[in-house]
Amino acid sequence: MKYCSVVPKEAVEYYKTKFGKNPIGTGPFKFKKWEENIKLVLRKNNLFFEKDGKGNNLPYLEAVSITFLPDKKSEFMEFAQNKIDFINSIDSSFKDQLLNINGDLKKEYRNSINLLTGPYLNTEYIGFFLGDKESVLQNKKLRLAINYGIDKKKMMKYLRNNIGYPANNGFIPLGLQKDLTKGFQYDLKKSLQLINEYKFETKQKSIEIILSSDANYLDIVEFIQRELLKIGVNVKINILPPSSLRQAKSNGKLEMFRASWIADYPDSQNYLSLFYSKNLAPNGPNYTHFKNEYYDLLFLKMMEESSKKVRDKLSSKLDSLIIDEAPIVPLYYDKIMRFSQKNIIGLETNPINQLNLKRVYKK
Repeated sequence: MKYCSVVPKEAVEYYKTKFGKNPIGTGPFKFKKWEENIKLVLRKNNLFFEKDGKGNNLPYLEAVSITFLPDKKSEFMEFAQNKIDFINSIDSSFKDQLLNINGDLKKEYRNSINLLTGPYLNTEYIGFFLGDKESVLQNKKLRLAINYGIDKKKMMKYLRNNIGYPANNGFIPLGLQKDLTKGFQYDLKKSLQLINEYKFETKQKSIEIILSSDANYLDIVEFIQRELLKIGVNVKINILPPSSLRQAKSNGKLEMFRASWIADYPDSQNYLSLFYSKNLAPNGPNYTHFKNEYYDLLFLKMMEESSKKVRDKLSSKLDSLIIDEAPIVPLYYDKIMRFSQKNIIGLETNPINQLNLKRVYKK
């Protein structure tokens, strides 16, 4: 994990709380300048230990300049004007302009832009807050009905140009498990049946839920709103700035929220920790406040297990338990989309989408 990179003890002791503004490490680049929210400049570390196959010192680049722009639209406009060499993903409003329905670059851009794709250990999902005992979402049948009532294949095709894969398995994304969890397939009939059972049992005639998201996913949450209207669930959309969304989600202020979980490291435990009862937000990543004694027991057993075969079995059980209890709606497993100018050579992808520039050069 990048958080565990080596840093000099002397520098940390010298700068103390200001070390973040004066970072010293062991990577291929060294800190040069940082203007907050404007620009970060890194220079080549001439003392970096690695060499390429021909004995040349790494990195190849003399410097890296990182710009901070307010939104994805501004970022793409600068990229289109050749002011930026590389961007990681694009704003949804530009995807139809650049990509075809299969998520490939359109012919007219293939001579001017490079597109790199690969699997990404990121699950996009809708979370239900279960910490409010008065919430309608305490009812499992309602949560299951919502899961069956969203056509994820349709969503991926028309809203994402098939960038990613419909989350029809568990919470753990594709690539981390040998045995895939059986998840939710779109089933309108089953969804309506569960809604009718819920209404009969609770004597409720109407169902209203507030779904919170940031503006980058407005098209996704509006699609969910339309889908759930078909089963008689009225969804009100609450759009918040990303920072406010994160804070409200951590503090349990949101009834239903759009979120994502990107792997810190490629192991299923990183995903399953979101549902361990002792990891309740804001002190941990359990934003749903899901609590289940059997889940906790299996989770601790998996944490102590050293056999990969046994760990895999336990993680499959845990993932299936999440599907059975439905504290979330898995939406899709993401895909890396890296756009660069044609003169950028050597850029690659990796499943946790870390940017490694030590073998990259510019023609």
